[in-house]
Amino acid sequence: QVQLVESGGGLVQPGGSLRLSCVASGRIFSIGAMGWYRQAPGKQRELVAHITSGGNTNYVDSVKGRFTISRDNTKNTVYLQMSSLKPEDTAVYLCKARVIVTLTLVNDYWGQGTQVTVSS
Repeated sequence: QVQLVESGGGLVQPGGSLRLSCVASGRIFSIGAMGWYRQAPGKQRELVAHITSGGNTNYVDSVKGRFTISRDNTKNTVYLQMSSLKPEDTAVYLCKARVIVTLTLVNDYWGQGTQVTVSS
């Protein structure tokens, strides 16, 4: 079994910063693409940032220039550095990873989410 555990969320004032982490553990041969999603109350879940196994990144337009996704493959960890936070960034942030469990078994796994609240 594979588990993803996020951490780093919390309450921050507008303009502040937070760094989210997501660690994958369990039966893992390797990890492919990883991503951070967010879901605000009453809204659809949206992809915020995505990083391939090779380090190529993509961002939703609303966070470009403010958020940075990175990964440490030696630690099976993906990070989301968030700066210049705005109230509209408030949401539950979840990570997703495409895990190669064996050479013939690939599954997508989700973390449980971490709350980010941007408010004065």
